[in-house]
Amino acid sequence: MNATALHLTGVPETMLWTLHGRAAEFHAPRAVLRDVKAATIAQRIGCDLNARFGPPNRLFAVRAALLDQAIRNWTRHYPSGLVVSMGEGLETQAWRVDNGTLRWLSVDLPEAISAREKYLSAEERFGHLAADVTSNAWLDLIDSSQGLFFVAQGLFMYLPPATVEELFKQLAMRFPGAELAFDVVPRWLGESTRRGLRQSEDFVVPPMPWSLDRNEIEPTLRRWHPALQRLRFLPYRLPGRLPRLVADALDRWKRGRQGRPSLVQVTL
Repeated sequence: MNATALHLTGVPETMLWTLHGRAAEFHAPRAVLRDVKAATIAQRIGCDLNARFGPPNRLFAVRAALLDQAIRNWTRHYPSGLVVSMGEGLETQAWRVDNGTLRWLSVDLPEAISAREKYLSAEERFGHLAADVTSNAWLDLIDSSQGLFFVAQGLFMYLPPATVEELFKQLAMRFPGAELAFDVVPRWLGESTRRGLRQSEDFVVPPMPWSLDRNEIEPTLRRWHPALQRLRFLPYRLPGRLPRLVADALDRWKRGRQGRPSLVQVTL
């Protein structure tokens, strides 16, 4: 297929922003993620991602790598389990973590699935479902008999707070014991996007209605679902010695620690 320009705006365009981060990491000297599929798609997009989004954000690659490891750890116990990736856009995680028996379902809006299928075809074990993840109808199609892992990578922050709460409650009620991994932006970042945070000259980050500081996350989730079995924070920080020193300094400062982005894994 020749390079195909994707004409996306608003939240759907963030699939190109995150792709940019993962694809650029492929060429980094000390890459935390080497995803040849992402790098290939970025070349075929027909869009100068660097010009559109500015320098790549390595946190997108870090996030993907941490979720990869979480899924790999889970598949040791559920080798034929189902991973449901909600709103994943052009994420190629399924191929990075595939063990030969894992099943994968990408659930996204019709516009996003259409864009995804230009570059990533559905396969026997890797399916696509065009649906609004905030509706309940698609949940009736989910098979949890061999283990279930939900991924919401770069999704919840773009939803209204009441919608995030309702979706979380539905997943917990319908699929007790399933895993759910998702990221949370701190309040200062959510507020910045609602004021019009500019990532580059051409790209304004879509507003993020849902945000929580780190110390608010566990109390909020346990209020939503008191029977929550387990919650842990994954080590979500930029790679390298200097970023690590900065992160360690922030962790020693309560306000700095609470104002960092979080990557959370829970057992429902």
